[in-house]
Amino acid sequence: MTQKYFVHPLAVVEEGVEIGEGTRIWHFAHVRKGAKIGKNCNIGKDVYIDVDVEIGNNVKIQNGVSVYHGVKVEDDVFLGPHMTFTNDLYPRAFNQDWEVVPTLVKKGASIGAHATIVCGVTIGEYAMVGAGAVVTKDVPPFGLVFGNPARLKGFVCYCGRPLKEKIREDEEGIIFKCSHCGKEVKIGREDYERYVKEKNL
Repeated sequence: MTQKYFVHPLAVVEEGVEIGEGTRIWHFAHVRKGAKIGKNCNIGKDVYIDVDVEIGNNVKIQNGVSVYHGVKVEDDVFLGPHMTFTNDLYPRAFNQDWEVVPTLVKKGASIGAHATIVCGVTIGEYAMVGAGAVVTKDVPPFGLVFGNPARLKGFVCYCGRPLKEKIREDEEGIIFKCSHCGKEVKIGREDYERYVKEKNL
């Protein structure tokens, strides 16, 4: 039977790992036991995927990324070079009773190079985390955050470009039209109010 995914000879994939069709795992990557990786993913050089981590379909993980136990990554997510997740809010080298704090990255989100995601947060659908950001709280769907600590500085389209043109609103939220691709995106009212509050911090 022909293997339907690619694992570089210099990658380490432990027993009990599930890998979807069309996925490519490159050299010096290490995938721990119980991890699940979906279809058509690209796992770059020096990537570490910890025990029981779940990775969706069509995920791109750039070189040097660490995805620790307790992290779940949904479909179509981009993880930029050398970004990292954490999974312990009170780290000590000598702790024997530490608890894994889960993190969720939802469909279509992108996380920039060298960003750090402090555990316990949710990165919303199609959100964009800027390079070098330190994310300490949830990012709303389509939210654009950057800085240390990361602040909500705007919203982006499905295509990733900033949303600037408000075309109408209703009880649920504000509708923007992307000047690049023409798609309309609705931003929840609470999320928009948070943006107004944080943009000048």
